[in-house]
Amino acid sequence: MKPRIMQLRQWLRPAIAATLLIFTTGLVTPAFAQKDVVVFAAASLKNALDDISAQYQRETGKHTTISFAASSALARQIEAGAPADIFISANLSWMDYLQKRKLIKPGTRSTLLGNELVLVAPKDGTLKKVAIKPGFPLAKLLGKDGHLAMANTDAVPAGKYGKAALKSLGVWASVESRVAQAANVRAALALVSRDEAPLGIVYQTDVAADPNTKIVGVFPEKSHPPIRYPVAITASSTNPDAPAFVTYLHSAKARPLFAKQGFTVLSHNNK
Repeated sequence: MKPRIMQLRQWLRPAIAATLLIFTTGLVTPAFAQKDVVVFAAASLKNALDDISAQYQRETGKHTTISFAASSALARQIEAGAPADIFISANLSWMDYLQKRKLIKPGTRSTLLGNELVLVAPKDGTLKKVAIKPGFPLAKLLGKDGHLAMANTDAVPAGKYGKAALKSLGVWASVESRVAQAANVRAALALVSRDEAPLGIVYQTDVAADPNTKIVGVFPEKSHPPIRYPVAITASSTNPDAPAFVTYLHSAKARPLFAKQGFTVLSHNNK
């Protein structure tokens, strides 16, 4: 037999053996390992989802990769083809936006959480409590040069809820020109935390994430649309672990971690 043929056979034997080992034992290299479940989630969910993701990994050995931003930005990224498996929005309208464009899988949408809208101030500030009611003196509370920190009022859910509340209470016109708009609700909270704004409008759950802020008032529930967080699997997802993570988010094991941050956990059947 020619030397080159002998060398080829000697090289092929270990390669064939390695291939058989993979198929008979289930051994795979990292390149073939299952990918993480990729979650796109509203910024206000960061603390709760970080805790839940860590707990899920400890219990199942499976990983998630979570990107946090404004729901509007995330929805548009999904529309543009971003590789997300799961989307969790801070309002119904951005989930509706994707659903109308057939970008979430039918039958996978459910409403996960509820929240409250609050007025916040720096922790060491002198303001103690504000009675939020029709015509309350918000402009006066801001002082001569102060601004009201809010997430973008035209696109970001927290900003839209806040604008709706101020309009319904008849005070939007008095502060509209003094709103400091941020990219998302956590960025709005940071303006208050750093004492760059005397007041801000955020979710109740955000305050738990920042020890330098405090709640000075709660907006009446009827002053704005109900704050709801829907979750769904994206139409482009092919990750078989995505449904299991959504189920885990609705589970009794995740509930205390959401509640710890101040969220109201809603029924899985609530669409």
